[in-house]
Amino acid sequence: MLLPEAVALSQEVAEHSFVLLKNGLLSNGSPLLPLSDDVKSVALIGPLADDANQMLGAWGALGSGREVITLRSALVKKLGDSRMHFAKGSEISTATDAQIKAAVDAAKNSDVAILALGENGPEMTGEAASRTHLDLPGRQEELLEAVAATGKPVVLIVFSGRPLILAWAVEHVPSILAAWFPGIQAGPALARTLFGETSPTGRLSMTWPRNVGQIPIYYDALNTGRPTAQNDATPFPNGHDEKYVSRYIDEPNSPQFPFGFGLTYTTLRYGATELNKSEVRLDWLKEGLTNASSSAPAPLQASANITNTGSRAATETVQLYVRLQGTSVSEPVRALKGFQQITIAPGETKRAVFSVPPEALAFWNDQNIYGVEPARVTIWVAPNSASGTPAQIEIRNKTN
Repeated sequence: MLLPEAVALSQEVAEHSFVLLKNGLLSNGSPLLPLSDDVKSVALIGPLADDANQMLGAWGALGSGREVITLRSALVKKLGDSRMHFAKGSEISTATDAQIKAAVDAAKNSDVAILALGENGPEMTGEAASRTHLDLPGRQEELLEAVAATGKPVVLIVFSGRPLILAWAVEHVPSILAAWFPGIQAGPALARTLFGETSPTGRLSMTWPRNVGQIPIYYDALNTGRPTAQNDATPFPNGHDEKYVSRYIDEPNSPQFPFGFGLTYTTLRYGATELNKSEVRLDWLKEGLTNASSSAPAPLQASANITNTGSRAATETVQLYVRLQGTSVSEPVRALKGFQQITIAPGETKRAVFSVPPEALAFWNDQNIYGVEPARVTIWVAPNSASGTPAQIEIRNKTN
């Protein structure tokens, strides 16, 4: 028997892991999520809506499907049978025309459709489970498009152990939530999140590509010899200057969703990144690496104001990124050096302040020596690895 405190912790962990990837607006101008408690009817569709064993993923260990509360069970408890219309729609890897038709009919007879789609946890994730195609398996994409064609608002919940290719969904589906395989309290955690009893706070720990042709894609790449003038270059370039750079000619270079990305149920505005120094001396940094005494100069600090411009409180994961240029070895175009969570009330502005210690500006050189060098430094206080206003500073040798 599971301990009550363990069950509660499982639900809390699941809620914190969900990543809201998109939250589009309805015709009345309000976001689709969170759903209103007054919604008259919900169509729950998909092979992962009521599969307890799948919620344990590839590494369930001693976990048992008997201990899992599915999304279907949780929504029936919240809404009652009369307001919740379930249609499986498909299996994970197969589907019949009749299954898809039943799902479409359920959506037509409901105010909103929730689709629980994705991978087979034990078979498609974990070790020895590589895939060459990263779209939704089987006929799930067809199912999604058929339900979306009804015109009813659609919430897509993606269950997966890796980034999936969701190009069509990103363009046509109002709201998308990455749920991974959230464990024994999957249903209650998802129901609470969908109806706004808790807000999504998860952030992506990996970059999501637009297309498998972009893989490998990661945020902390090295700069190329011919970088593009802008990250999201327009496909099919015109002329020499646009063509002969490191870019795709048929897809933007940028990812579908960058590392560190995640939305919540409010809107936030980041101010400019500000630094407390105009330069940093190399000898100060070297002293700081070898001597943590109180006589060392005050550390470099980076900060930014963050304003909650929405109507709900938010717990925001603020991230610190650094780039070094002009060093003896190439360094990434951005490297995550810190993060912190702050809670911001509606209309409130809070200042996120990061210490940037010598370690954040140090690296291993080609002689396997760890240290700091003169460099141009760019620093971002940002919500993800593709955003934020940069601030620049120089690491200089001591001058007379």
